[in-house]
Amino acid sequence: MKYWLGRCYLWLIGWELRGAKPPMAKYVIIAAPHTSNWDVPVMLALAWVYGIRVSWIGKHTLFKSPLGILMRFLGGVPVDRRARHNAVEQMVDQFRERDELALLITPEGTRGRSEYWKSGFYHIAREAGVPLVLGLLDFKHKYGGLFEIFQPTGDITADMDRIRAFYADPNPKYPADFGPVRLREEAETAKLTPKQA
Repeated sequence: MKYWLGRCYLWLIGWELRGAKPPMAKYVIIAAPHTSNWDVPVMLALAWVYGIRVSWIGKHTLFKSPLGILMRFLGGVPVDRRARHNAVEQMVDQFRERDELALLITPEGTRGRSEYWKSGFYHIAREAGVPLVLGLLDFKHKYGGLFEIFQPTGDITADMDRIRAFYADPNPKYPADFGPVRLREEAETAKLTPKQA
């Protein structure tokens, strides 16, 4: 049923599914660019057509009853930011406990322009030992899907260069709201490099 609902929605809005469903059972999906609320229904429709149950991170207070049942049904995974273990560690635990998990993360962290991506997506994948899957929504050409897959190496700058190359020519709904593809940690590392040379 979800497959046909997704197909019908994509047909109605004139979108095309590209890419392919990842062959592995556990991975982190980078959802970018993220500049509009319209990103959510389009990505959800794409996931339904792929046959993927995507999960996303939500504040633990959203999962209290009765709303919690709906949030979990929609793929929400509660994270308690007050806990001793931070959000990255809690999600790494989720990957260890589950047989399947496709975790969707929008690293920009906001629909407005951000000068840096949040690095949680990278550290979750790295520490859980799962690959990153690069997702894309192209509003100009009306297609979307999951494309490149790679295992983070621990060389954060080299890995981000690979991600930057993929998102070099994005076509988000609101181009002015898509900021640079970079992590604050890269800038901090770059400051240390001249002293180390």
